Amino acid sequence: MFIKQLYTGCISEAAYYIESNGIAAVIDPLRDIESYLALANERNARIQYIFETHFHADFVSGHLDLAAVTGATIIYGPNTVTKYPVHIAKDLEIFKLGKISIQVLHTPGHTLESSCYLLKDEEGNNKAIFTGDTLFVGDVGRPDLSQKSNELTMNDLAGMLYESLQQKIMPLEDDVVVYPAHGAGSSCGKSLGAETFSTIGLQKSSNYALQAESKETFIKAVTEGLNTPPAYFPINASINKEGYSSLDSILEKAMQALSIKDFKERLADNPIILDTRHPDRFMQGFVPGAINIGLNGRFAEWAGSLLPFTQPIVLVTEVGSEKESIIRLSRVGLDNVVGHLSGGFEAWQNAGETIDLIIDVEADELAMDLPFDENLVIVDVRRETEYANEHVKEAINIPLDQLTDPGSMANLDDHHNIYIHCASGYRSVIAASLIKRQGIHNIRNVVGGIEAIKGLPDKFEFEKEAAVLN
Repeated sequence: MFIKQLYTGCISEAAYYIESNGIAAVIDPLRDIESYLALANERNARIQYIFETHFHADFVSGHLDLAAVTGATIIYGPNTVTKYPVHIAKDLEIFKLGKISIQVLHTPGHTLESSCYLLKDEEGNNKAIFTGDTLFVGDVGRPDLSQKSNELTMNDLAGMLYESLQQKIMPLEDDVVVYPAHGAGSSCGKSLGAETFSTIGLQKSSNYALQAESKETFIKAVTEGLNTPPAYFPINASINKEGYSSLDSILEKAMQALSIKDFKERLADNPIILDTRHPDRFMQGFVPGAINIGLNGRFAEWAGSLLPFTQPIVLVTEVGSEKESIIRLSRVGLDNVVGHLSGGFEAWQNAGETIDLIIDVEADELAMDLPFDENLVIVDVRRETEYANEHVKEAINIPLDQLTDPGSMANLDDHHNIYIHCASGYRSVIAASLIKRQGIHNIRNVVGGIEAIKGLPDKFEFEKEAAVLN
C-alpha cells in the first residue's frame, strides 16, 4: 500500500495518490494533472478511480482531464448531480483497489454530496480517512456555501455536519490517519491548523468543533466568526458540476506570445492587464493600467476573487513564467487569457513605451507625515477580522476583496494622500494597482505593512475593536 499527499501551498489544497498492487486512485486532483500521471508512470501503476469528496468551490478539479487521459472512473458520493458521466456511490459502498479497499462514507454538511473515503488495509482494518472539507486539522468545513433559498439554511447544514461527524467520523479508531483536502490559509473553513494531516484521536482531543457538547453548541461554534467567502466560490462549484474545457485547449489559446504591436491592439478590447511578477519588481515600473497579483503569494485565490470571469486577460510575466501563470489561473476557472506580452515588461520598457509607477514608503516616513498632513488617509486592506484585532488608530478598513466595488472608494479621491498597507506587503501592492487603475493616482504603498508599522510603537497609536470602520 502506497499513499502520497500532493500539497499545493498557494491554494492550501491536498490531493492524494493511493496505490496497491499496481492499481491506483487519485482523490481531489487539481486541474494540472501531470504530477498524478508521473507518479503512476514512475510506479508502473494504472489509475483506475478518481474520487471526489464534493463539488469544490475553491478550485476547479482535474477529474475530467484525468479521466480523459487514463479512462479512470470518476466517483462522487450520494446526492450528486452532474452533466458528465460519473459513478454516484451509495453510502458505505466499497471499492477494491488492488489488495486494499476504499469505503464511501456520506457526510453531508459542508455540501449535500460531501463524502469521506475510508481506506482499509489488506486485512480490512481502518487505516486512513480522506475527509475532504468535512473534517480539517483543527476545524471543520464551513456550512454556509450550499445554502438554498427557502430550502436549507446555514444552521440546517451545520446540523447535518454535526450528525455526519458524530455518526461517521467520531466512532473511528483513534489511530486512523486523517487526510483533509485543505490546510492553513484555506477559506473553506474558519481556522485550519498548520499541519496537513492528523489522527482521529488527536482531532477528538484538540479540534474545537469536536468538543461541542450538543448539536446546538456545535452549530453556534462553527457558524460564528465566518469571513465572507471569496466571490469566485459559487463560480468554481458550478464549473465542477457542469464541466469545463481541457487544460490543453486553454493553454493552446493562452500561450500566444504578443508583440508590443499585437499587445497594444489587444488593449482595444478592454482586457485586464495582469502582471504576475513579484510585487517588488512591479513597483519598479509597470504597463499603465496593469493589476499586480504576484505568483509568490496566494495568486489563484486573489485572482479568482478580484478578476472578472467574462473579460479577456493579457499577461505580463517574468520571461519563462507564462505557462505557470496560465495554469494557476485555470485552477480557479479563469480560462480567459488571450496571450502574453512577448519579452515581458522589459521588452515594453526597452521599446520606450510609457510606464507607470507607484511610490513605496517606509513606515517611519508615514509616521513623520501623519501629524502634519490633514489630507493623509491610511487605508488598511486586511480582512475585517485582522483589522478588528489591531489597527492604526487613524486607519480606515477597505478589505482587498471589496476594492473591485467602486462604492468602497467613494470617499477617496486625488486630493487625499493615500497610504495603503496590509499585513506584510503582498496585498497592499495588489490594492494599490487596483486603486490606480480606477483613476486615483496619489497613492503610496507602505513597505512591510502592519508588521513594519508595529515596529514603531512610539510613533503610532493602535486600536482593537469589533466594528470595522469604512
